[in-house]
Amino acid sequence: MKMYRILALRSDVFVVEQNCAYQDLDGKDEASIWVWAEDELGNIHATARILPLGISYPEISIGRVCTSIQARGTGLGKQLMLACLSHCARLWGTQPITISAQQYLLKFYNEFGFIEEGEMYLEDDIPHLKMKRKGE
Repeated sequence: MKMYRILALRSDVFVVEQNCAYQDLDGKDEASIWVWAEDELGNIHATARILPLGISYPEISIGRVCTSIQARGTGLGKQLMLACLSHCARLWGTQPITISAQQYLLKFYNEFGFIEEGEMYLEDDIPHLKMKRKGE
C-alpha cells in the first residue's frame, strides 16, 4: 500500500532520524495532493504534500518534504520540489506558495525562489522559518 510506505518514510525521517515525537497525522493529509518518488521495486525515496489554499496558510503550501537517507545527495529532492511546483502551477497558475522550512534547508529552498519571512521559530524543537515563493 503506497500510503503506508509514504507515511513510513515520513516517520523514518521526522520521528526517528530527527528524534521528534510529534503528531504526523494532523488531519491535513486527506485534503493534500501527494507527490512521491519510488524506485522500480516500489520503495518510496522522497515525498511531499501540497496543501490547497487555506489549509495550512491562506496561500498554497508544500510540506512534509523528505528524502530517504539512501537518496540524499542524488538530486531526488530537487526533482521532488520541481514536481511539486509543476503541480501547483498546473492546478492554480501563478499563485504564491508558503512553506515552513527547517532552517538548515534555507539555501535549498532559496534555489526554488522561496524567500524567508519573519523570525526563526521552533517547531518540535527544530529551528524553522516561514518562507514564501511569490506568484509569477
